[in-house]
Amino acid sequence: MTTSPSQQASTSSSISKEVCGSSLPRWRLFLQTLNWRRNPDIEKQINASRLRTKQLRSESKQIEKEIEQLKSESLRVRSESEQSEREYERRKIEHEQRMSQLKSETEQIEKENARLSELNAKLSAISSSSGISSTPTKPTHSESEM
Repeated sequence: MTTSPSQQASTSSSISKEVCGSSLPRWRLFLQTLNWRRNPDIEKQINASRLRTKQLRSESKQIEKEIEQLKSESLRVRSESEQSEREYERRKIEHEQRMSQLKSETEQIEKENARLSELNAKLSAISSSSGISSTPTKPTHSESEM
């Protein structure tokens, strides 16, 4: 395998940096880190990352607000639904009670009709057997004074 001179140089420089970095005392390494130079491309990337992070946080807050609104709406709808169910049950019970009452009243009316039919039959039987005429008699003198 042949390596180009540029590859050898980059390999040897990275090796020399590793060897050199590890052979330097700590205080020299610290000074080396203080001696860094600005890189505009990296600063642009950092600023872009910061801006994106800020945007994501803003979007996250907006989503959290929307979630809270949806939770609130869900609770309101659930409450209204439960209230509607209670109202339905209350009306259903009232309807059943009213139907029961109407059924009872209907039975009483049917019994009363049957009793009145029997009385009419008895009255008809009595009137036909006694020969009572349907024309009224003249009131007597004592009845007219009243």
